[in-house]
Amino acid sequence: MREWIIGRNPIFEVLKASRRHVFRLLIAQGIQENGRIPDILHLCKDLRVPIEYIPRHQLDIYGNGHQGVALETSSYSYSHLKDIQKKIEQQSEPALLLILDTLQDPQNFGTLLRTAESVGVHGVLLPLRHTVNVTPAVVSASSGACEHLLIAQVNLAQAIKHLKNDGIWVVGLENEASSMSLDQIQLDGPLALVVGGEGKGLRPLIRDSCDFLLQLPMRGKIESLNAATAGSVALYLIWQARGFEVTK
Repeated sequence: MREWIIGRNPIFEVLKASRRHVFRLLIAQGIQENGRIPDILHLCKDLRVPIEYIPRHQLDIYGNGHQGVALETSSYSYSHLKDIQKKIEQQSEPALLLILDTLQDPQNFGTLLRTAESVGVHGVLLPLRHTVNVTPAVVSASSGACEHLLIAQVNLAQAIKHLKNDGIWVVGLENEASSMSLDQIQLDGPLALVVGGEGKGLRPLIRDSCDFLLQLPMRGKIESLNAATAGSVALYLIWQARGFEVTK
């Protein structure tokens, strides 16, 4: 299956990651070769990707915000849980995973993936059904960060059991009375953070599978943060607890 990626940064990251088969690059005639454009052209030449110059308006059919470029590629290739486990074994640092339980909004998904890549998450787990997937919209929303992450579609309940057997604590992000505060949970050990879907939060089975529930402190008048914001804040707090280690 083929799809079109648009936008300069997403296309640059797709090409740099080199995990997809790339068929061709469409670029607007007369485009100024500045910013990411020279890098994109250089990568395309290195990868022997055909480059076609077309009138700019013809790129509009591939979506808003194309910034004068569109890349035809194969669809996103998901990883397996064992790939993520292997990566963790190769690291000299505690495991850090992100589990997303039935997230629906591509923008929220992209934001969380961008944060996950920034803090060095070793892998992202999605349920098999009833969830957003890695689409071109998500590639754009994550600014291409998804191309550098191991993302697996799994039976979440079974995967959580495997993670626990590997000595990884599973912490669900949930705003409820039974949730613990930041100072009650050790965040610098092997950890999997679970973020629920918009509105309904964690499903009961997944909530019950967590070792702990974590509630972010709030002092304002709103009751909670949205999934992307809360998950991103929690990921940075976990990274902070690890001394902002930069080695991946």
